[in-house]
Amino acid sequence: MNSVLAKAIVDMMIAFGVVVGGSILAGIGSVFVLAPPAVIMVETATKLKIWAIVAAIGGSVDPMRLIESNMLDGHLSPVVVQIFYILCSFLGAHMGTELIKAICKGAY
Repeated sequence: MNSVLAKAIVDMMIAFGVVVGGSILAGIGSVFVLAPPAVIMVETATKLKIWAIVAAIGGSVDPMRLIESNMLDGHLSPVVVQIFYILCSFLGAHMGTELIKAICKGAY
């Protein structure tokens, strides 16, 4: 159970980092093109959310394939673990998006 929790926390932090890092870099880039950084940062955070989840869980369809094959074989434990990883990744991406929204609150 310890390794499952450790991977879930790492996945959550990866998704959080993708959203926050990508949004901050987009905000820096928007300064160079004279666009409002807060608007660009919030839009980027929203758009990056799904890609952050994909990056955190492995960046491919392998987790979905694992869910499908184990569910069809009747092995529910690996399915639950994969869904838990996806939910933790979503939580990290959502936290990152909400942080960016909070930072940019009132600026746009």
